[in-house]
Amino acid sequence: MLAGLLDETPDGAPELLVGLDSGDDAAAVRLDGSRAVVATVDFFTPVVDDAFDWGRVAAANALSDVYAMGGTPLVAVNLLAWPVDLLPLELAREVLRGGAEVARAASCHVAGGHSIDDAEPKYGMAVTGVADADRLLRNDAGVAGMPLTLTKPLGTGVLNSRHKATGQVFPQAVETMVALNRDASRAAVDAGVRAATDVTGFGLLGHLFKLARASGVTAVVDAAAVPYLEGAREALRDGFVSGGTRRNLDWVRPHLDASGVDDDELLLLADAQTSGGLLVVGEVPGYPVIGELVPQAEHTLMVR
Repeated sequence: MLAGLLDETPDGAPELLVGLDSGDDAAAVRLDGSRAVVATVDFFTPVVDDAFDWGRVAAANALSDVYAMGGTPLVAVNLLAWPVDLLPLELAREVLRGGAEVARAASCHVAGGHSIDDAEPKYGMAVTGVADADRLLRNDAGVAGMPLTLTKPLGTGVLNSRHKATGQVFPQAVETMVALNRDASRAAVDAGVRAATDVTGFGLLGHLFKLARASGVTAVVDAAAVPYLEGAREALRDGFVSGGTRRNLDWVRPHLDASGVDDDELLLLADAQTSGGLLVVGEVPGYPVIGELVPQAEHTLMVR
C-alpha cells in the first residue's frame, strides 16, 4: 500500500540505507560515518495463554528485527491494546513485566509507550538500535556459493496452534521464542556475514524466498538438515496447522521446486514462526547448515 507514496527523499534527510525495496527486517539510516540507526516495530495478539510469557515472546520477537540487521537495540517503547472492560489491568501489567524482563536481558531501555482500549489484546514494541552502516546484515546481499545457517529450530507455529486449541503447554516452544538472537547476530557480524534475515510469520520458505529474490539467487534447502522442536511433527500429524502457514506455502509454491518432498514436510518448512531464529548466509559456529545459495535458476526455491 505504500508503493508510490514514499518515492521522494525528504530534503536534508540522512541517507536511507535500507527501506521498503527488499522487504527487509528493519529500516536503517546512516547517521554519520559508519554509524547507522536501525528502527523496527512488531506486535501481535497472544500466542500463549500465560500473560508474562506472552510479553516475553513479543519483546524478543520485536528485538529480533534489530539483531537480524546486525544491530544492537538501544531503546524500546511499548505498544499495548487492551480490552479494559473485559480483562483486568493486572494481566496487562504481567504482559509489560514480561516485555521489560526480556528488554533488560538485551540491555535495552524501555521508555514508556502507548496504550489504547481495544476489543482484542495486542502487545509488542517499537525498537531503535544502532549498527555499523557498512556491516549491516541485509536480505539483498546473498551471494551464490554461500551456505545457509539456521540458528533456532522450527515448529513454534504448529505447537502454538496446538496450545491454543487444547491448552497443552509446550515449554520448549516458549524457551526458544523468548531466547534472544543477540549472540547469533554478533557471531554472524564477527564472521564477516553480510546477508541474513529472521524467520517469523512467513516461515522458513517465505523468508528465504524474500532473501533469494532480493539477492538474485536461488536457495536450496536440505530438508533433512532442518532442526525442529520436539512435538512439532506430531502437532502437524494431528492437524494443528494455521491458515497463515498454508498461505505461506501457497505463496511460495509457484517459485518452488520440491519434487520428491511431500506436502507435510513443506508445511513444516512454511510453518509460521513466532520469534524464530536467524537465517544466515554463511556459517555461524555452533549452528546447523541447512542449505546453500546457488546461481539463479528457473525456480527461486528448491527443497531436496
